[in-house]
Amino acid sequence: MSTPPVISVMLIVPDADAAVSWYRDALGATPLWNLGGVAGLEIGGAPFFVHQVNPANPAETSPGGVTSVRVELFTDDPDGVVARAAAAGATTTAVVSHEMPWGTHRQGGFTDPFGHRWSVGDRSPLG
Repeated sequence: MSTPPVISVMLIVPDADAAVSWYRDALGATPLWNLGGVAGLEIGGAPFFVHQVNPANPAETSPGGVTSVRVELFTDDPDGVVARAAAAGATTTAVVSHEMPWGTHRQGGFTDPFGHRWSVGDRSPLG
């Protein structure tokens, strides 16, 4: 019997320890392990990883505010998550809204201090 695939993200950050602390304090992430420069975390059972910038590999650099990837976080309290992130130093990119082109959906967003874009919404698109 095969195990189904799992998708996760690895966020490249300038300082992995600072990122682990920020994601823990601002988003309630639970650290799973830390190898020094690379760490695993989870939010609500969804794992993600942080990896410190590797100067020897230009592909492993923090986005610095320019990225085409957006991390999606679904929660029962998008307002609270966006507010906590902003209070912890994130830049709000979209206030939590009620109406989207496809119907009622509460979603907002922020850019974390490491340059990664996050959208935070309720669970309505998931069914």
